This record gives sequence, structure tokens and C-alpha cells, in this order.
Amino acid sequence: MEKEISGVSGLDTKKTAWRRIVQHYEKPQISRSVWQLVNTLVPYFTLWWLMYLSLDISYWLTLALTIPAGGFLIRVFVISHDCGHRSFFKKVSTNNVWGAITGTIALVPFSYWRRDHAQHHASSGNLDQRGVGDIWTLTVDEYLASPLKKRMLYRLYRNPIVMFLLGPIFVFLVLYRIGDHSTPRTDMGSVWKTNLALAVVIGAVAWFMGIKAFLLIQLPIAYFAAVTGVWLFYVQHQFEGVYWERTGSWDYLSQAIEGSSYYHLPRFLQWFTASIGFHHIHHLSPRIPNYMLEKCHRDNELFQRANQINLLKSFESVRFKLWDEKRQKLVSFGELRYILRNPAAAA
Repeated sequence: MEKEISGVSGLDTKKTAWRRIVQHYEKPQISRSVWQLVNTLVPYFTLWWLMYLSLDISYWLTLALTIPAGGFLIRVFVISHDCGHRSFFKKVSTNNVWGAITGTIALVPFSYWRRDHAQHHASSGNLDQRGVGDIWTLTVDEYLASPLKKRMLYRLYRNPIVMFLLGPIFVFLVLYRIGDHSTPRTDMGSVWKTNLALAVVIGAVAWFMGIKAFLLIQLPIAYFAAVTGVWLFYVQHQFEGVYWERTGSWDYLSQAIEGSSYYHLPRFLQWFTASIGFHHIHHLSPRIPNYMLEKCHRDNELFQRANQINLLKSFESVRFKLWDEKRQKLVSFGELRYILRNPAAAA
């Protein structure tokens, strides 16, 4: 396969060759999908129950259990994510049912989220199609041409405290509860159905244990998972060497391999995040189930050339704020100030 890839010429030929590689991994294995549901949902609800019992012992113990419970909730979300791509089960209806169930557990309206995420996959790395399902990213020229109010808003949005600590609360507890005006009625129905399901479940659980106990357990879990989820999404597309192009130069294959990172995590973190760190392969073929991403990466040298970042290096991505079209790289506000003071440095 690898020799075949290296010998091809032209985008169409490469696309055909790459398709032959990934299609081998696109078939969901029902036994593995079912087992992943079991080894994710059972421990999650078990930990939830243990957190309830721990309330009578020490709330510090309850908070300590938040970390593994939040890890399992991340896996729950990735399963819903795979169902949204119809990669977790063979039947569309089965994907839709389990996508809605796991999405509700993760506080995400399945159809609403799926619509935005599909747009993200279709336009990731395209400077002319930003704004849906992605991190707000301005170019240097756009930022400099913006009025003061917009620049201040952008700086606020890009502040790490807002983006990683406050933003997740807004997204999961507010945005996913109300949707937005541009959402089609069919997908907006997903928001209201999810809210109704949550109201019923929360009402039943609160009746059993009290609303205070429920909030003391669920809010820390949801917050930990939301913060981690936003961080994962951020580093998957905001890193040194990322790919951004205008429509005329943009192509789907490059945005997948060069525009999505290979987030090389320690083994236990890779398990809790359901291998979503192999994001370059996921963007090339969203139909690959999460449990096949590592094998696809390991089997094919082509995918091992992707931009790789480890846990330590990923924290460097926090400084990136703007896309410099002239230099084809992400820059910080500090770098922008330096460029403005030293125009020759931008050449």
C-alpha cells in the first residue's frame, strides 16, 4: 500500500489510493461496539452511585471520584460522536438511537450537535468557511481591520480562562439547552427532546436523593468532562504547523492530514478519550470507529507523518490566537505586536 501511495501523482489518484486504505477500517464490529458501551456505561453509573454513597463520608472523596467518572463521561460523548458519523453501528437507526441516548447522558442534543459537527468536517481548515462547529479564529489582517469592540470581544473569547474554564459551562449548560436561531426545526427538536429527557431523569433522581445531592455529584462530573472535551477539540486544530487555506487552494485530504493533529497521549488517557487523539485519521475518514483509529495509524506509514503533539507540547498551543496568512502559521498577540513594530520580520 505504502509503495502504491508514494508512486501516485495527482490529487484524484491519491484520493483513490487513500480511500482504498481507509475503507478497510470503516466497518464497525458489533461485538466491539457493544463491549465499548458496556465498559463505558457500567463503570460510569457505578462511579456515579459510589459518589452518592461517598456524600455521607466526605465530599472530598466525592470530588476525587469526579475525575474517573468524568473520564468515562468523555468516552460516553465519543460514542455519541461516532454514532453521529454512523460509524459505531452498521444500521443508521441503531446509530441514531444510541447516539441520542449517549448524547443525552453527555448533555448534548444529538441531531443538533451532529449538524454543526458535519459542517466542521466539511470546512475544517478552510478560511472562507469558518464559523460553524469550530474555534473562532481570525486572521491577522481581519483582526487589525476589526473595530475595537470586536477586537476586545475576540481577546476575551481567546482568553484561556474564558475558553477553557468558563466557555464549557456556556456551551453544555446554556447553548445546548437553547440552540440558536439558524437551527432547522428538525434539529431544534433534538434540543427540546433532550431537555425533556433530562428533565424527566433529573426529576426522578432528585426525587430519590434530593436535588442538592444530585447537583453535588453531576455538576463536577459534567464540568470536568466539558473542560476536557473543549481542550481536546482545541488542540486538535490549533497547533504548530496546522493547515489553513482559502477555498481555491483548500483540499479535503490536506486538511485532514495536516489540519488535524495526532495527539499522542499516555495509554490510559488514550483509552479514556477513546482514541480521539488520532484526529488526523478521523478527519480523513469519519466512518472509522474510534476503536479502529489506532490500528489504521499503526498499519500505514502515511498517517504517521501527521503533525504529532504530546501532552506537554500541547500546552504551547494556548498561546496561539491568530492566523498569519503571509507566514502561513498561527501567532500569538505578542508575536503580532513584534511584527507590527518590526515589519521586516514579517517578510
